[in-house]
Amino acid sequence: MTMPRSLTAILVSACLAALPALSHADDVDTAIKTLARDWSHVTYEVPKAQQDDAYTALETQGSALIAQYPRRAEPRVWQAIILSTHAGEHGGLGALGMAKRARDLLQEAQKIQPDVLNGSIYTTLGSLYYQVPGWPLGFGDKDKARSLLEKALQVDPDGIDPNYFYADFLYRTGDKAGAMAHLRKALAASPRSDQPLADKGRRAQAQKLIDTLSADK
Repeated sequence: MTMPRSLTAILVSACLAALPALSHADDVDTAIKTLARDWSHVTYEVPKAQQDDAYTALETQGSALIAQYPRRAEPRVWQAIILSTHAGEHGGLGALGMAKRARDLLQEAQKIQPDVLNGSIYTTLGSLYYQVPGWPLGFGDKDKARSLLEKALQVDPDGIDPNYFYADFLYRTGDKAGAMAHLRKALAASPRSDQPLADKGRRAQAQKLIDTLSADK
């Protein structure tokens, strides 16, 4: 059964309401894990028609964490992940603004702790550079994307996210064999105990791209 849009937004907001309390308890790590879990829920379980409001609610919580912990890189990284995912679903000129904000947050986080969250800065920033349009509309740059995604793999060579996004980049730039190899590595990645839903969703995306590559032969 699909819940009404307003009810879904209320439930997501209620779920996220625990984050400020955790922040007051000086438990930013737990707060970040909660934000990551709720991002997974919105991305992989909330119906597409209701995601816009849900991502907006997540962004409000992410902004609060950044304000609460200005010297920590993780809140900026996760806010950037939320914004970049939201941009992908939103589309249009509004999406470009979200992508630029995500890029800026990642660059700020890089100055604080470059390899935080297993190289997620490089993975997310790299994915932005190959998915955003190039000049004059946007800041997209395939060369920067490749460099950043390869840096992410140096930090976390067997991780599901760096392998998936590098595979997607290779597929879009015509290297189907390379894409398939990294998709296989993504599927073989060790599960993350704190992100089971994200792993399940990413594996489904990897398998879908494998199916697309196989059909192209």
